[in-house]
Amino acid sequence: MIVHPIPPLYYKNSRVLILGSFPSVKSREAQFFYGHPQNRFWNVIAAVLDEEVPNTIPEKKALLKRNKIALWDVIHSCDITGSSDSSIKNVTPNDLKTILDNSNVEAIYVNGKTAEKYYKKYTEKIIERSAICLPSTSPANAAWNMEKLIDAWKIIKTSK
Repeated sequence: MIVHPIPPLYYKNSRVLILGSFPSVKSREAQFFYGHPQNRFWNVIAAVLDEEVPNTIPEKKALLKRNKIALWDVIHSCDITGSSDSSIKNVTPNDLKTILDNSNVEAIYVNGKTAEKYYKKYTEKIIERSAICLPSTSPANAAWNMEKLIDAWKIIKTSK
Protein backbone atom coordinates (compact mmCIF):
# COMPACT_ATOMS: atom_id res chain seq x y z
CA MET A 1 0.00 0.00 0.00
CA ILE A 2 1.42 3.37 -1.04
CA VAL A 3 0.08 6.55 0.55
CA HIS A 4 -0.07 9.76 -1.50
CA PRO A 5 2.94 11.82 -0.37
CA ILE A 6 2.00 15.22 -1.85
CA PRO A 7 -0.38 17.59 -0.06
CA PRO A 8 -3.16 19.26 -2.04
CA LEU A 9 -2.16 22.50 -3.72
CA TYR A 10 -4.86 25.15 -3.62
CA TYR A 11 -5.40 28.79 -2.79
CA LYS A 12 -8.39 30.65 -1.38
CA ASN A 13 -9.03 32.11 -4.84
CA SER A 14 -8.65 28.78 -6.73
CA ARG A 15 -11.55 28.42 -9.16
CA VAL A 16 -10.43 25.33 -11.10
CA LEU A 17 -9.48 21.98 -9.58
CA ILE A 18 -7.51 19.51 -11.68
CA LEU A 19 -7.28 15.97 -10.35
CA GLY A 20 -4.93 13.26 -11.51
CA SER A 21 -5.25 9.63 -10.47
CA PHE A 22 -2.15 8.94 -8.31
CA PRO A 23 1.40 10.31 -8.53
CA SER A 24 3.92 8.44 -10.66
CA VAL A 25 7.15 7.10 -9.19
CA LYS A 26 8.96 10.21 -10.50
CA SER A 27 6.36 12.54 -8.98
CA ARG A 28 6.58 10.73 -5.64
CA GLU A 29 10.38 11.10 -5.74
CA ALA A 30 10.12 14.80 -6.67
CA GLN A 31 7.38 15.32 -4.06
CA PHE A 32 5.38 17.31 -6.60
CA PHE A 33 2.74 16.80 -9.27
CA TYR A 34 3.60 15.67 -12.79
CA GLY A 35 7.27 15.18 -12.00
CA HIS A 36 8.02 12.79 -14.86
CA PRO A 37 9.90 14.74 -17.55
CA GLN A 38 7.86 13.08 -20.31
CA ASN A 39 4.50 13.97 -18.80
CA ARG A 40 3.10 16.82 -20.86
CA PHE A 41 1.02 18.44 -18.10
CA TRP A 42 3.20 21.51 -17.50
CA ASN A 43 3.75 22.10 -21.23
CA VAL A 44 0.01 21.84 -21.92
CA ILE A 45 -1.00 24.08 -19.01
CA ALA A 46 1.59 26.71 -19.96
CA ALA A 47 0.45 26.71 -23.60
CA VAL A 48 -3.23 26.95 -22.68
CA LEU A 49 -2.58 29.84 -20.28
CA ASP A 50 -0.10 31.65 -22.56
CA GLU A 51 2.64 31.31 -19.95
CA GLU A 52 6.26 30.21 -19.95
CA VAL A 53 6.73 26.52 -19.15
CA PRO A 54 7.66 26.37 -15.45
CA ASN A 55 10.73 24.32 -14.53
CA THR A 56 11.01 24.53 -10.76
CA ILE A 57 8.42 23.71 -8.12
CA PRO A 58 8.19 27.39 -7.03
CA GLU A 59 7.60 28.39 -10.69
CA LYS A 60 4.89 25.71 -11.02
CA LYS A 61 3.18 26.85 -7.82
CA ALA A 62 3.30 30.49 -8.95
CA LEU A 63 1.76 29.64 -12.34
CA LEU A 64 -1.09 27.77 -10.64
CA LYS A 65 -1.69 30.55 -8.13
CA ARG A 66 -1.72 33.27 -10.82
CA ASN A 67 -4.25 31.28 -12.78
CA LYS A 68 -6.44 30.24 -9.83
CA ILE A 69 -5.83 26.52 -10.32
CA ALA A 70 -5.82 23.89 -7.58
CA LEU A 71 -4.13 20.53 -8.07
CA TRP A 72 -4.44 17.15 -6.40
CA ASP A 73 -5.26 13.53 -7.12
CA VAL A 74 -8.35 11.38 -6.70
CA ILE A 75 -6.55 8.57 -4.85
CA HIS A 76 -5.18 8.86 -1.29
CA SER A 77 -3.65 5.39 -1.14
CA CYS A 78 -3.55 2.24 -3.25
CA ASP A 79 -1.53 -0.73 -4.32
CA ILE A 80 0.27 0.15 -7.55
CA THR A 81 3.08 -1.41 -9.56
CA GLY A 82 5.53 1.33 -10.53
CA SER A 83 3.50 4.09 -12.19
CA SER A 84 1.04 1.82 -14.01
CA ASP A 85 -2.54 3.10 -13.69
CA SER A 86 -3.82 -0.27 -14.87
CA SER A 87 -2.22 -1.96 -11.83
CA ILE A 88 -4.08 0.21 -9.26
CA LYS A 89 -5.94 -1.82 -6.63
CA ASN A 90 -7.30 -1.34 -3.10
CA VAL A 91 -8.10 2.34 -3.55
CA THR A 92 -8.82 4.77 -0.74
CA PRO A 93 -9.94 8.13 -2.21
CA ASN A 94 -8.71 11.56 -1.16
CA ASP A 95 -11.16 13.73 0.75
CA LEU A 96 -11.71 16.83 -1.38
CA LYS A 97 -13.63 18.60 1.38
CA THR A 98 -10.53 20.53 2.54
CA ILE A 99 -10.03 22.06 -0.90
CA LEU A 100 -13.70 22.69 -1.63
CA ASP A 101 -14.40 24.24 1.79
CA ASN A 102 -11.37 26.54 1.62
CA SER A 103 -11.38 27.76 -1.97
CA ASN A 104 -13.71 29.06 -4.65
CA VAL A 105 -13.52 26.01 -6.93
CA GLU A 106 -16.27 26.20 -9.51
CA ALA A 107 -15.11 23.56 -11.97
CA ILE A 108 -13.49 20.17 -11.47
CA TYR A 109 -11.47 18.43 -14.19
CA VAL A 110 -9.87 15.01 -14.17
CA ASN A 111 -6.67 14.30 -16.07
CA GLY A 112 -7.46 11.12 -17.98
CA LYS A 113 -9.74 8.09 -17.85
CA THR A 114 -8.23 6.50 -14.72
CA ALA A 115 -8.79 9.65 -12.68
CA GLU A 116 -12.32 9.81 -14.09
CA LYS A 117 -13.03 6.17 -13.22
CA TYR A 118 -12.05 6.57 -9.56
CA TYR A 119 -13.64 10.02 -9.27
CA LYS A 120 -16.97 8.60 -10.45
CA LYS A 121 -16.63 5.52 -8.26
CA TYR A 122 -15.67 7.21 -4.99
CA THR A 123 -15.91 10.98 -5.03
CA GLU A 124 -18.74 12.24 -7.22
CA LYS A 125 -21.57 10.93 -5.06
CA ILE A 126 -19.97 12.21 -1.83
CA ILE A 127 -19.39 15.79 -2.98
CA GLU A 128 -22.33 15.79 -5.42
CA ARG A 129 -20.32 17.47 -8.16
CA SER A 130 -19.41 16.05 -11.53
CA ALA A 131 -16.01 16.40 -13.14
CA ILE A 132 -15.11 16.95 -16.77
CA CYS A 133 -12.67 14.40 -18.13
CA LEU A 134 -9.76 15.78 -20.14
CA PRO A 135 -7.38 13.60 -22.16
CA SER A 136 -4.46 12.38 -20.10
CA THR A 137 -1.19 14.28 -20.39
CA SER A 138 0.70 11.06 -19.63
CA PRO A 139 3.23 9.91 -22.24
CA ALA A 140 1.28 6.62 -22.24
CA ASN A 141 -1.54 8.51 -24.01
CA ALA A 142 0.30 8.50 -27.33
CA ALA A 143 -2.93 8.89 -29.33
CA TRP A 144 -3.03 12.56 -28.28
CA ASN A 145 -0.28 14.80 -29.64
CA MET A 146 0.55 18.16 -28.04
CA GLU A 147 -1.63 20.14 -30.44
CA LYS A 148 -4.71 18.00 -29.70
CA LEU A 149 -4.04 18.07 -25.95
CA ILE A 150 -3.69 21.85 -25.87
CA ASP A 151 -6.90 22.24 -27.86
CA ALA A 152 -8.84 19.93 -25.51
CA TRP A 153 -7.42 21.50 -22.35
CA LYS A 154 -8.39 25.06 -23.42
CA ILE A 155 -11.71 24.46 -21.64
CA ILE A 156 -10.03 25.16 -18.30
CA LYS A 157 -9.68 28.83 -19.32
CA THR A 158 -13.44 29.29 -19.44
CA SER A 159 -13.64 28.29 -15.79
CA LYS A 160 -11.22 30.78 -14.31
